[in-house]
Amino acid sequence: MYFSSVLWLQALWASLTWAMQHYPSEYGHYDVCKSLVRSDEGIVWEYMACQPESTDMTKYLKVRLDPPDSTCGESPEKFCAMGNPYMCNNECDASTPELAHPTDLMFDFEGRNPSTFWQSITWKNYPRPLQVNITLSWNKTIELTDNIAITFESGRPEKMILEKSLDYGRTWQPYQFYAADCLDAFRMEPKSVKDLSHHTVLDIICTEEYSTGYAAHAKTISFEIKDRFAIFAGPRLHNMASLYSQLDTTKNLRDFFTVTDLRIRLLRPATGATFVDEQNLARYFYAISDIKIHGRCKCNLHANTCVFDNNKLSCECEHNTTGPDCGRCRKNYQGRPWSPGSYLTIPKGTANICTPSISSIGTPPKYGRIWPSVSSLEVSNRKQECHCNIYGSAHDRCKDTGWCECKEGATGPKCDDCLRGYFWHRGCQPNVCDNELQRCQNGGICHRNMRCECAAPYTGILCEKLKCEKESGGCGTRNGQGAVSRSQGLALTALLGALLLTAF
Repeated sequence: MYFSSVLWLQALWASLTWAMQHYPSEYGHYDVCKSLVRSDEGIVWEYMACQPESTDMTKYLKVRLDPPDSTCGESPEKFCAMGNPYMCNNECDASTPELAHPTDLMFDFEGRNPSTFWQSITWKNYPRPLQVNITLSWNKTIELTDNIAITFESGRPEKMILEKSLDYGRTWQPYQFYAADCLDAFRMEPKSVKDLSHHTVLDIICTEEYSTGYAAHAKTISFEIKDRFAIFAGPRLHNMASLYSQLDTTKNLRDFFTVTDLRIRLLRPATGATFVDEQNLARYFYAISDIKIHGRCKCNLHANTCVFDNNKLSCECEHNTTGPDCGRCRKNYQGRPWSPGSYLTIPKGTANICTPSISSIGTPPKYGRIWPSVSSLEVSNRKQECHCNIYGSAHDRCKDTGWCECKEGATGPKCDDCLRGYFWHRGCQPNVCDNELQRCQNGGICHRNMRCECAAPYTGILCEKLKCEKESGGCGTRNGQGAVSRSQGLALTALLGALLLTAF
């Protein structure tokens, strides 16, 4: 009898292990992801959406200049001193380390005296424009998390454009325009980031704040990431939950802070005057002593770590995903369309784990007569008290799956979490769309600020799901045969649990 019970328990454990491997929770949370954060209690672990730590991204980039011979010193040349533009006996010479100014000095350790910097050729070909493109490439999608800061030693340029690419430099779009006179340079009214609002946060602006001439105290040009975050999270970024919610639901907002490449287009150097002194053209050039870019690898909320190996960044993917950005499901884990992770519900997020493909799921192991005899009626009649959430659940008793029965929009064993597209307020309330911050996904159109009208293949509050996901067959199956649902997996787990109870 004892021997038979041991064998039976071994069989039960093997089957339970098989079930957990093949029926993952459709709405799995980020149980593998945590990060250290500062709180009133000190440094604590916070469980949140999977994303790598923010870090100095200049350690991983490659620099390209256009024209490629834009760096001074290929032929030694004189240039004027920074503090005194009329003292022009300094020399740039690429063949002499002490006199060279290569591109890697844009990112070296600051604080040395004298400071080190990259320097362009002088404006010796005036009146032809002195223009240099500096392209910064990661060969990886990254998300910016702090202000971009560019420190000039030669005086800040009077005309400049910061551009971004999302497709590894194939196409470019402006991020921000900089000019001493925006109307004259770009035919744009001057603006500040402080002029932006929830409705205009994605606007491309021209600013005159950073385009003065020679000034020892005014060397830095910024692209203000945190000021844009503050539009949603408050002036001290105290409400990051609000920002995360907007990143999940506002069309194009997450892409706005995402890049594969940045390009600094230097179009006119600082002159410090209304005219160019043609007798002293060695006064005019570009010199950059530091560039600060903080961000993180974009892993679509499916990885907590990004590694730099063989001069390449890549995400260490979780949730059965793969690819440099965790942008697709692993082989044999394509049971439903891939989806990025979600910050919602705050604060836990929803992992959107890739589920096994139908073809990869076999049959559970068979163990003959070791299984005890239990009727399905006995299993279905076991109800139990589950402490269901009073706002999220239909009643306080468990369903036959072992989970509470949730109201619309709620999820989780106790119905105390919300599905994507809902927020928690005494239960799960649907997020509605609006015309300014479009929340409808997959081509959906906001109708009267109340609901999303979805394109034909999609459904859901935000048009976030393919219709076939809601049908019993699931996506990618023929006539619904062979589909594996979340409820089937839960029912199997409940059955095994009931068998264990019956055995004793």
